[in-house]
Amino acid sequence: MSSCIVVLYTTVLALAGTGWAQSTGPASVPEADRLYAARGAGTEARRAAELWSAALEQNPQDFESAWKLSRACYWLGSHLKGDELRRQFERGMTAGQAAIRIAPDKPDGHFWLAANMAGLAESQGMRAGLRYRTPIRENLEKVLQVDPAYQQGSADRALGRWYFKVPGLFGGSKKESESHLRKSLTYNPQSTASWYFLAETLIALDRQSEARAALQKVIDAPFDPDWTPEDKEWKEKARLKLSELR
Repeated sequence: MSSCIVVLYTTVLALAGTGWAQSTGPASVPEADRLYAARGAGTEARRAAELWSAALEQNPQDFESAWKLSRACYWLGSHLKGDELRRQFERGMTAGQAAIRIAPDKPDGHFWLAANMAGLAESQGMRAGLRYRTPIRENLEKVLQVDPAYQQGSADRALGRWYFKVPGLFGGSKKESESHLRKSLTYNPQSTASWYFLAETLIALDRQSEARAALQKVIDAPFDPDWTPEDKEWKEKARLKLSELR
């Protein structure tokens, strides 16, 4: 499961030829925002995705609806299985690509495209998933180039996971993973996702005591009101992982 759990921007700009133009579509879909804020085990995220999809169909230059649809699909794909999982991640990739076409120099499309590719890659197993490794890394590096602080250091967090998951033969590195994850924590020292990923990297580096401390950071971190569903999941994972280490 790719990780990508942070504060997002809400600017709508569209590309017209080689210049910027104001989008003629709705600047936002307030009901979709409300539904997504209530995401969890229910249908809220799915309904929000349909609203953003409809807005994007109405206006293909609606940047905000494009990247928010990609984000919603990532959440859905991360909580589904089988064909539906694949469908949501692929839909999220398409929406991320649309956001990039509209605004190639904004980080949102690149980040959520990479997140959905990572989710799909992980679901398909190592052999099949490796074909996504280069575009995932390139899109995350684009985010770092455009705005390294985007979403509280999410690109560094995701690259830390990339270096952890990819075999060394194909560019992976546990040391690089640790470096990127620690960099992400400079933007948000209480990120449950970053601390959990760092714990797994430290375990792989045979630094169990540090890993236990990192997992305790996850458990002790305050809930982010914008990301409470994600924080709950990371805290549950951390408690389970910590019990396995003791």
